[in-house]
Amino acid sequence: MNKPHTPGARGRATQQGFTLIEMLIVMAVLVILMPMGISQLNGVLDSLKLTAASNGLVSHFHFARSEAIKRNGRVVLCKSADGRGCSSTGGWDQGWIVFDDTNGNGQREASETLLAREDRLPGVLRLTGNLNVARYVSFAPNGATKLSSGAFQAGTLTICRYSTEAAEARQVILNAVGRPRVQRAILPDCA
Repeated sequence: MNKPHTPGARGRATQQGFTLIEMLIVMAVLVILMPMGISQLNGVLDSLKLTAASNGLVSHFHFARSEAIKRNGRVVLCKSADGRGCSSTGGWDQGWIVFDDTNGNGQREASETLLAREDRLPGVLRLTGNLNVARYVSFAPNGATKLSSGAFQAGTLTICRYSTEAAEARQVILNAVGRPRVQRAILPDCA
């Protein structure tokens, strides 16, 4: 059934829709607001990448700790560029490995079992550790963290997106009993 035709104030039929001027105004507002929305979306995506990277590292800490307890021996997580041996240079963002450190020296020998590995972090993420956790994290048979010298090991690993300006970061804080926790942080830069 057809809708009846209703004349307007001057006897013309009413029009529905947008005028060209209304459409141009809407387009102009969208063009102005779009960059703000995109930058906020990029911020959310960067935050998600930081969270995923820190969660991946923490899960490997939990895995290494549980393996040390299960095997009743030392298990090490160290930075690794090739996925086979520990690196003495570069950051943790190059990747890392988890292995059964039967000789307790904090370095993987060919005879030591490789338990897990993580490839290079995606994009421009940086991952660095402070003094005690700059190269490796070693879990003793009781689950506590110990340096190869036998001293307790605690420290902070920081994950951030490369930036010369203030940047959001995640800090994975490892205590002497081997329990990691993650906290959010803002760094003055991430270079």
